[in-house]
Parts: sequence; structure tokens; C-alpha cells
Amino acid sequence: MGASIRVTIPTPLRQYTANRDSVEVQAKDVREAIGALVSQYDQLRRHLFNDQGQLRNFVNVYVNEEDIRYLQKESTPLTEGDTVSIVPSIAGGNLSTMDLLAAKRKDALSPAEIKRYSRHLILPEVGMQGQLKLKQSSALIVGAGGLGNRSSSTSVPRAWAVSASWTST
Repeated sequence: MGASIRVTIPTPLRQYTANRDSVEVQAKDVREAIGALVSQYDQLRRHLFNDQGQLRNFVNVYVNEEDIRYLQKESTPLTEGDTVSIVPSIAGGNLSTMDLLAAKRKDALSPAEIKRYSRHLILPEVGMQGQLKLKQSSALIVGAGGLGNRSSSTSVPRAWAVSASWTST
């Protein structure tokens, strides 16, 4: 049996842990801690792991605020009282020329878009492929003021919408 570990749950995933912001588990390393978490809350598995059983690209894990990618990854040992934090990937910084160019591309997400849609990216129903499909799509809103209409501006992001209006004669 391992040490008593606190695993913090990000807000978008709390619905799968009975709205708990943290869960106590017993574990010797990060792999065991996350395994114990998903054994208690099985619906988390598809949000944290891909079909090959690897942590999803947009899920970062920290032990006491240290990124496990720079430690021993999932083999990072844990000691009594450690905190394991699950954090959706978020890019930061100002928009650079490269960000602006990437934002125009339909086959990739810019760091700013990854930040904006980070909660979507960790959902297996959306993920990177789904978000790219959304980026490549558009919606035609006809009548009722088009994008000026409150209902259309809240239901369809402006970047996806093309507004058209007709007047009857």
C-alpha cells in the first residue's frame, strides 16, 4: 500500500467525481494515483486516457506543482501528503505573428486557440480532431438580424458564422 495522496480535479472534470474538487487515494507513484482515481470514478478514464491507455496530450499532471514530464513521468514516486494535480493544457502569451498565421490555417490550432478551447480538447467527444472540424465548419444564419441577433451570437461563435439577410420586395 502506498502513501496517502490528494488528487485535485479540474473544474471541467468534476462532474465525473460527484463535483469533488479533490480525491484522496493511496499510491506509490503517479501511475498508481491516477489508476486509483479512475478505479473510483470510471467515467474519468476516457477523459484522461486515449484508446492506447496513455495520458491524453492535453492533460498535464503535476506533483506538488512540478510537471511530471520533467520528473519521472508517470513513474514519479509519491510520498505521504503529496498533491497530484490534473490540469488541462493551456497555452499562454501574446499573439505572435506565428499565432496569427496559425489562426488562419484550417488544419491546425494556434496556441491562442488551444488556450481558448482547452476545455473542449480534453473531452474525448471533441478532442483535437473534433475542434479542427469545428474550425473548418461554418454556419449560415438567415433572418432575425443574423449575427446581430443575441441568440445567434451566443449559439454560433462569430468565427464560424456567415450572416446573410434577405429583404422581401
